[in-house]
Amino acid sequence: MSETPMNTLQYRFDGPEDAPVLILGPSLGTTWHMWDRQVPELVKQWRVFRFDLPGHGGAPAYPAGSVADLTDRLLATLDQFGVQRFGYAGCALGGAVGMELALRHPERLASLALIAASPRFGTADEFRQRGVIVRTNGLDPIARTSPDRWFTSGFAAAQPAITEWAVQMVRTTDPGCYIAACEALAAFDVRAGLASVGVPTLVLVGSDDQVTGPAEARTLVAGIPDARLAVVPGASHLVPVEQPAAVTDLLVRHFSTAWQPAFDSSTGQTAIPGAPVNPVLTPAPPHAAPPHPVPIAEIAPAAPAPQSAGRADPYDAGIKVRREVLGDAHVDRVLAQADDFSADFQELVTRYAWGEIWDRPGLDRRSRSVATLTALVAGGHLDELASHTRAALRNGLTPSEIKEVLLQAAVYCGVPAANSAFKVAQQVIREETTPTE
Repeated sequence: MSETPMNTLQYRFDGPEDAPVLILGPSLGTTWHMWDRQVPELVKQWRVFRFDLPGHGGAPAYPAGSVADLTDRLLATLDQFGVQRFGYAGCALGGAVGMELALRHPERLASLALIAASPRFGTADEFRQRGVIVRTNGLDPIARTSPDRWFTSGFAAAQPAITEWAVQMVRTTDPGCYIAACEALAAFDVRAGLASVGVPTLVLVGSDDQVTGPAEARTLVAGIPDARLAVVPGASHLVPVEQPAAVTDLLVRHFSTAWQPAFDSSTGQTAIPGAPVNPVLTPAPPHAAPPHPVPIAEIAPAAPAPQSAGRADPYDAGIKVRREVLGDAHVDRVLAQADDFSADFQELVTRYAWGEIWDRPGLDRRSRSVATLTALVAGGHLDELASHTRAALRNGLTPSEIKEVLLQAAVYCGVPAANSAFKVAQQVIREETTPTE
């Protein structure tokens, strides 16, 4: 490894230099070592390229705030070596990068495997809440609970060394890069584009994955035209670590039989690949339930939405910003309570407060949160102050910074107003920053 520029990723190659390249993408909080057990078999056919996420595994801490940014950095790294076409397997956040490649750079992708992945990872609220916890408490609470999310209880109990390795791997990640990755996952949503994925795809999931489980996997299979599903019994979220032999077998089978030829610019044609072979799992233990075969599902691409002339309606931007700042749960609750009397008001707020003002580029969201908190203290709007204190945490303000805003407001808005505001904000911060065990 050498010094890593800001627009590239920390990487390593294994395997023969003249073999086709197969990329392995890591999950949030992990390093390229999560693939160690797959590499010895894969290098028999491929030149394996692994990378670390920013701030993970000792990589330089240059945060990437979107999956598209991570994908661009990966391609910039590959461009240094002239790697133009490759197979790609990614786990969780690494799988999101794979979907981004398939949608934005299909000419580079020969075959795809999505492991413990989803077209949308939970809700934006869940990942922004995780960012709030890390910003306030550091990564230790996330690290201590990682084995519960990543492994089945039986595996964690039987493999204490691997469990401790997982905890330390998260604990040594750069907090700012972890928070940025959470923001990237919070904003990631490619459900509408799945029908446009045109590369042979294996969707692989652990049967006991409680993070992105079989239901999310089946959503991918139903949406991607050339996709097949493999459910690995006795595995949770970090299935390449928990069931390495089964995952290796599946990857070898998939990439050996479903490697789409490149477009030939001299003839203007692309060779038609043969029908992919059904993935076959390594025999499961006697007590494990056999996986159920799932047929390929093909869905025609949705018709493009009509383009309206003139200035875009700010409502769509407004509802997006409103959800990102206040959270899906809050916005869903407010909109559900609206009736014939109040619905027009909610539309006005969404369109003009959120679509016209909060979406303006002149101030970042942290600055807008500071201004909003101060105005709410001055007006005594304590109900709104609670929701906007949560919003300020999501927008990147720390509890200490919120305290400074309220102290400043005490001078200019009055001590009684600030006293009431402190009570509201204190309760919200306790609720939002207390780690969930």
